[in-house]
Amino acid sequence: MIYLFSFLFCGFVCAISQFVLEKTKFTPGHMNTLLVVVGCVLSGFGIYDKLLLTFHSGASIPIMNFGHLLVTGAYEGYINSGVIGLFKGILVNSSAGISVAVLCAFIISLFFKVRD
Repeated sequence: MIYLFSFLFCGFVCAISQFVLEKTKFTPGHMNTLLVVVGCVLSGFGIYDKLLLTFHSGASIPIMNFGHLLVTGAYEGYINSGVIGLFKGILVNSSAGISVAVLCAFIISLFFKVRD
């Protein structure tokens, strides 16, 4: 049942995103930014934590989770270090994912040549 819920949530997010892309003049970059902001807002109101409990990995994979990680990192930084912690903690929760993405991009760039 966990797999079904995860699949349905990701499919719902993708379907809504595709619908918005087709009905508006948004680019994929706009949609990416919009999904991060939606994740931030849902996390700020405490809704995204409930989504994670319900949909498990289906809610932790989409780009909306990056917004959730930004908000939770900033909040934890604020609790630990005050106002300066907002800036110090914002990327703490997502730093492993960002590091892996940069490392994979570097490794891929060693094997493939850039074309014009």
